[in-house]
Amino acid sequence: MTLAVGLLLGAGLLLVASPWLWPRHSREIEAVVAAVDAAPQPPARATLLAPVAELLARAGAASIPPGALLAVCALAGLAAAALVLLLVPVTALAPVAGVLAAVATLLVLRARAGARRRALRAVWPDVVDLLLSGVRAGLSLPQAIVALAESAPPAVRAPFAEFRRDYERSADAGAALDALKANLADPVADRIVETLRMAREVGGTELPSVLRGLSQYLRADAAVRAEVEARQSWVRVAARLGVVAPWIVLLLLSTRPEAAAAYNSPGGAALVLGGLGASLVAYRLMIALGRLPEEGRWFR
Repeated sequence: MTLAVGLLLGAGLLLVASPWLWPRHSREIEAVVAAVDAAPQPPARATLLAPVAELLARAGAASIPPGALLAVCALAGLAAAALVLLLVPVTALAPVAGVLAAVATLLVLRARAGARRRALRAVWPDVVDLLLSGVRAGLSLPQAIVALAESAPPAVRAPFAEFRRDYERSADAGAALDALKANLADPVADRIVETLRMAREVGGTELPSVLRGLSQYLRADAAVRAEVEARQSWVRVAARLGVVAPWIVLLLLSTRPEAAAAYNSPGGAALVLGGLGASLVAYRLMIALGRLPEEGRWFR
């Protein structure tokens, strides 16, 4: 035991004296730390608002600033809280209504993003087939993409029209492809764009077969996902009903004076706030259990 304590004490003293025993290495470490500190870091505001900006892009509303969406959520929460406080004499229900209204705004945007992704998933095979037809007709890759501004399905025609304007203005296909990915904000689009970028920069004769295989894979994946989502739709419906039903009952009970007095007590307020937390956790669990894994945007 004495030997172990002595070894630990000696190791501690050695570590304390190491900056003076090996000064060259410490200076190198300080230089590395200084270089890391001097490197430009993204602002904290932009980092915090990045998930909101990504949600807006997936919903097709990239032109809306993330701060404006947060302001709308806050206003919706305040309006719902004031309305409930006026109609129902239960103070604890006001913050609950505010939180639910703010969350409902984000859920509506998420639903729009999901609907847009499902709609895009259905048209991507047709887009790939049109690209394949253009390449087989002898068009260059930028010209084949530009042609999609007129021939693509209406759901994706606007981003390809923007690509045409960018390409005609700058003749820089790489920058125009980056802007196209940002406008589409879809993992399948990222994969298609990166395939086209690689074919343009590296060259080769395998692009038609690659596009043909990609089209077949996208059709099979869309069919499987549509079938599974149709079978799992009851999970989402049950989750929504399970969250909404208790609060409707609570609102009806709060119209009675004795129930309102009970809920206005400290115990009643704790019960209402605890129910809010339980409802949110249960809803998230139900949605997570019934949700298919979504593809990530690995080529942003």
